[in-house]
Amino acid sequence: MPAIVQEPQSPHVLREYAMLADGERAALLGPRGDVAWMCVPHWDSEAVFSSLIGGGGTFAVTPENPRYVWGGSYLDGTLIWQSRWVTTDGIIECREALALPADPHRAVLLRRLRAVSGPAAVTVVLDAGAGFGKHGMTRLKCTDGVWTGRSGRVYLRLSGAPEATVHDGALRLRLEVPAGGGHDLVLELAEQPFPSAPVDVDAAWAATERSWDDAVPQLLDTIAPDDARQSYAVLRGMTGAGGAMVAAATLGMPERALEKRNYDYRYAWIRDQCYAGQSVAACGPYPLLDDAVRFVTARLLEDGPDLKPAYTASGGRVPDESDLGLPGYPGGTAKLGNWVNEQFQLDAFGETLLLLAAAATHDRLDLENWRAAEAAVQAITDRWQEPDAGIWELANDKWAHSRLICAAGLRAVAVHAPAAQGAPWTSLADTIVADTARDCLNPSGRWQRSPTDGRVDAALLLPALRGAVLANDPRSLATLAAVRAELGREGYVYRFSQDARALGQAEGAFLLCGFDMAMAVHQQGHEVEAMHWFERNRAACATTGLFTEEYDVEQRQLRGNFPQAFVHAAMLETASRLATTPKLEREYP
Repeated sequence: MPAIVQEPQSPHVLREYAMLADGERAALLGPRGDVAWMCVPHWDSEAVFSSLIGGGGTFAVTPENPRYVWGGSYLDGTLIWQSRWVTTDGIIECREALALPADPHRAVLLRRLRAVSGPAAVTVVLDAGAGFGKHGMTRLKCTDGVWTGRSGRVYLRLSGAPEATVHDGALRLRLEVPAGGGHDLVLELAEQPFPSAPVDVDAAWAATERSWDDAVPQLLDTIAPDDARQSYAVLRGMTGAGGAMVAAATLGMPERALEKRNYDYRYAWIRDQCYAGQSVAACGPYPLLDDAVRFVTARLLEDGPDLKPAYTASGGRVPDESDLGLPGYPGGTAKLGNWVNEQFQLDAFGETLLLLAAAATHDRLDLENWRAAEAAVQAITDRWQEPDAGIWELANDKWAHSRLICAAGLRAVAVHAPAAQGAPWTSLADTIVADTARDCLNPSGRWQRSPTDGRVDAALLLPALRGAVLANDPRSLATLAAVRAELGREGYVYRFSQDARALGQAEGAFLLCGFDMAMAVHQQGHEVEAMHWFERNRAACATTGLFTEEYDVEQRQLRGNFPQAFVHAAMLETASRLATTPKLEREYP
């Protein structure tokens, strides 16, 4: 197959990308109107557009006038992005979306140009590069104004560019739109031949807008309804028809330059899925809660105590890590797959019980879901004394967080169980907490990371938040104070102290932990301080409003894979909980 011939394009900083998603895959859009990342047909398929990590392929709609500034916004509560370029000649807008309802075998990328002020002249380039750029476009032909072709095993069809011409294997077009006018482009990418007729563009836009309107609730009871709706939309866009939510849309985005902490997150982590379900449950019995319960239930009933930390979106095995042989995003390397199969993560069972208990409060559990809860309880019973990789996926140890989250899950689900089940589950929770206190209670009175690691860890805010121990327990209060003092900097929170370096030199602030801190201090009744933590971390997003895993406080840059679903889940839950009056529990239910 011929190689792609195109000028290499430098990637942008992450804050300048928007994401389009339809639950089955995503596309990242840069400020040049370039699709820099898109895997087809599924999240973990090979990329067709991969300039983000040094691969080939692009689909760009760019102002012809090189003197422009870029901006844009999402339509409220959707992942419909509206690019906006102000040039020295006028203003151009382009509404962009992956069409809904999604077809699992075919992606439909909609792009609607509008000349807002003055005529619009743009350059359109389509240069698909399947297999992360290994395959150029072949078999290109134009019939009745519609282009079709192939790139590797991917079929492509482009409507709205009948006058495009082929240059160096790419389709190129200079498009002029009169002042006040508009123009539609539709790109279809599929793993099998297309149906006979191209997409009806007006019907596709109408269905997409209607689908988003139906999918995203108003969330008016939160302290930040607009941002809460946007986070819900992100979670919806990253959740497929099977209920699986991928952790992120990308691979290889470095958490820290040249430190080899860059991973492939295009898979469904059980823990992340549970976080998302719990965050939605805090707002109401919305469909994403049912999706999380459905996916996690299926995995538990299939694998029981051998539950894997992560699965493909279809519920399969995550492929082992391999090198793509591409330059990668600057500071990182392009690695495909993940070594997560080799890990045991005990806290996933506790998080599963917390998810199922949250669903039970909304009367959203059926008999099969309850069987999954029983399977999780049995797994904890059998394995809670084993060392595990923990929440941060490190070397095996008897992590305090893992054990305490299991206790929290047991307590939460016991409330919904018959007494004959609930009593022994609560008793097991008491045993686990006592065992953890025996070997993970620091001399200062706070929880420490493990029996051999006396450091404080921001994850240890969660046991009090989730009910493993009471919020007014002296251990909870001491842990909160230690996290605030030792891991809090400038309104952000770091996971733990990596080494002798200053916190910000070792890694970025962890936005999940910042939102957890907001909820933890709110739980203690400190509402003003909670708002401070919330607003600081809410602001650590991209220009497009999307969050990554980490935030470089000094450089004010986003770090890690993009966007990171569990940060959006944490923002959503925090926005809901901070809208309520704090209630400090003084005894267990």
